[in-house]
Amino acid sequence: MTTKIGIRQLVEFVLRSGDLNEIKNSQNTAQNGARIHRRLQKERSKNQDYDSEVYLKTEVTMNDNQYLIAGRADGITSNDKKTTIEEIKTSDQTFDDLSTNTLELYWGQVKVYGYIILQEHPELNHVALQLTYFRVSTEEITTTEKTFDRSELQKFFQGLIDEYEYWLTLRAKLRKTRNGSIKKLSFPFPKFRAGQHELAAAVYKTVVYQKRLFVEAPTGTGKTISTLFPTIKAMGEEKIQRLFYLTAKQSTRRVAEEAINLMSEKGLKLKSITLTAKDKIRFPEQDVPPEEDPYMIDYYDRLKPALADILTNEDAITREVIETYAKKHTVDPFEFSLDISLFCDVIICDYNYLFDPLVYLQRFFIEKDTDNFFLIDEVHNLVSRSRSMYSATVSDTAIAGLLKEAKAIKNKASEDFQKHLKKVRRVFNQMKKVLKEENRQEKITSSAPDKLIDAMGKFNDFMGEWMQDQKPSDFLDNAKNFFFDCLTFVKIGALFDDSYKTRIFLDEKNLVVKQLCLDSSHFIDQSLDLGLGAVLFSATLSPMDYYQSVLGGVDKSLAYQLPSPFPVQNQDILITQYIQTTYRQRQLSQNDIVKSLKTMIDAKTGNYLFFFPSYSYLKQIKTAFENEYPEVIVVSQQGEMDNLARQEFLDQFQEDPQTTLVGFCVLGGIFSEGIDLRGNRLIGVAIVSVGLPGLSPENNLIRDYYDSKNGHGFEYAYQMPGMNNVLQAAGRLIRGSHDCGIILLLDQRFGSSRYTRLFPQHWQNYLRIKSQQQLTAAVNNFWEGKAK
Repeated sequence: MTTKIGIRQLVEFVLRSGDLNEIKNSQNTAQNGARIHRRLQKERSKNQDYDSEVYLKTEVTMNDNQYLIAGRADGITSNDKKTTIEEIKTSDQTFDDLSTNTLELYWGQVKVYGYIILQEHPELNHVALQLTYFRVSTEEITTTEKTFDRSELQKFFQGLIDEYEYWLTLRAKLRKTRNGSIKKLSFPFPKFRAGQHELAAAVYKTVVYQKRLFVEAPTGTGKTISTLFPTIKAMGEEKIQRLFYLTAKQSTRRVAEEAINLMSEKGLKLKSITLTAKDKIRFPEQDVPPEEDPYMIDYYDRLKPALADILTNEDAITREVIETYAKKHTVDPFEFSLDISLFCDVIICDYNYLFDPLVYLQRFFIEKDTDNFFLIDEVHNLVSRSRSMYSATVSDTAIAGLLKEAKAIKNKASEDFQKHLKKVRRVFNQMKKVLKEENRQEKITSSAPDKLIDAMGKFNDFMGEWMQDQKPSDFLDNAKNFFFDCLTFVKIGALFDDSYKTRIFLDEKNLVVKQLCLDSSHFIDQSLDLGLGAVLFSATLSPMDYYQSVLGGVDKSLAYQLPSPFPVQNQDILITQYIQTTYRQRQLSQNDIVKSLKTMIDAKTGNYLFFFPSYSYLKQIKTAFENEYPEVIVVSQQGEMDNLARQEFLDQFQEDPQTTLVGFCVLGGIFSEGIDLRGNRLIGVAIVSVGLPGLSPENNLIRDYYDSKNGHGFEYAYQMPGMNNVLQAAGRLIRGSHDCGIILLLDQRFGSSRYTRLFPQHWQNYLRIKSQQQLTAAVNNFWEGKAK
């Protein structure tokens, strides 16, 4: 299989030098750049000799391996007189302010295009190369043209290849070692669990046939190893070259690391890396401006030795490993991790790196690359996460304070800042005036807030230059915070379409404007299309058609649902028909809930978790429970719990307890998924209410959107998110083949067909309980049966 190397990737890797200059405060995004490219290309296309987005490639042989060097030239004009290749670049800086190295990179890319054109056309002796630079803030265009002959470009290209030869050879060596180890790799357990072999086969076929697969695999199936193993086997056959394992939580990233380590113990040799968020992996001494940061100064001059060191000595490249080598070579750990990832086979990272339009990995996801494949874990979390990624909020709360701070600074820069910020405030005030005239507190519209986006865009243009001339201060930090809010708002505004609503409302005296993405499925679909295929999996993806619809899978995906690998009789599903937990009934049902919870724990000494839809409801029932049964040991989830507090809470749930322990928790919180209390560390889960999200204007907008789209507004906005939380919380109970216990659902709505049709297959033995007496009998019968 020929290895593909992007021309931009090649040029940047070889020619970058000097400091790590973070692109300061630029509002220039890939989408914005692409828009400008299309605009200029459309103008050029009036010339019949002009072609845009011309795919160019050439092959080189090194170490008996073939490499395809490829990329797209922005435009080529060719006629009898002359061939001109155009490279378009966009940024906020003036052309004169571009660094020497930046210009070298720009010209380097177009010079490779020139070399390829001359290779393809032996009748040509020279080619004209044109660099078109578009400054976003002013729309000023600077055009520079140079002519190169065949020998000049041949020498330049060969120099690139000679420099890159070490890295090509290293990569080829790594892949040869990888593929050899994968061919010998067997499943890292003595045998497959029930359903594991079938799941692994389905995943392998998904890679081979370049599909998208949604998988519901209940707890205990071994989802991580069952998806990683077959995908890595396909990698060994060079069906793919790179695997992204995307997760929502740090805990699931660790599970993926452990699965790869397990396969490594069985002989697997590949490079895996775990990416950590930028703000979490920086060193304390980096709390200075970039130009004073020792890890950024001359970063690129130290990068290649650092890369060679870590790649020749490490396979499992975790955060700790990255930090060790970053310290050793004095390189920025975050940027270092991204540069390492170019040489890695498995990249474990957060959803953001593929899906978030503001922070996605541009080095991998500018365009489609069929070398990449995606495994997306706990994908039920992506529904709400992706809506947040594609939404943005701004308010005028900070403006008055910023103007007051600026007024106290007597200089021209401060006056300019005030002038530009007042223009933004003026638009906010106009929007407030409209609300006041219409005598309303909020307004919903299907139109983008164009006037505000335009005002903030101009403010951002001003700030891009203004900030570079300011000395560090609290005022500058506050100004930056508002600027970044504006920047995000403008970027999201570029995506606004029929799946969005604008919500404008007053929060006390402040105006809040939200661009709300109600349906992110088309954005997810576009992101997934950047790779060869994907497997999206979770323990709870019921009903499957709902998740396929909201996660970009309709008409493009397959579905696969596994049965639970554990005996159905290991758990009882009990629904209390005599309890109502709607808001109006909560006080009336309080005593029945408290008694039912006590009945559950009286049948057997052990550890239990009780889940509630909100902290207020949790506190209400907990207070009543403790007043009625002060002898029972109770612990409770708190609103803010760090990792230490979370672990201390879980550590109280010990095996073989001599006294009963009850934990009060919140549905959808840190203890409702991602925790593993195996064996008899947990023998019962009670869930109070169906977990509907609270009524809110924004949830109602989602409801109305899907009502008009498919007639399932209430289900999509309220019922499905609530039921997902219920299934996740209930999933804490049975974690292994010997676990057993009771799931108690305290709400008569659970017994209606609207909910029972959403129950997974291994919940089909549920029992409706009509009285307190029947509950006592059912709970006792279950444990008596287990004692035999």
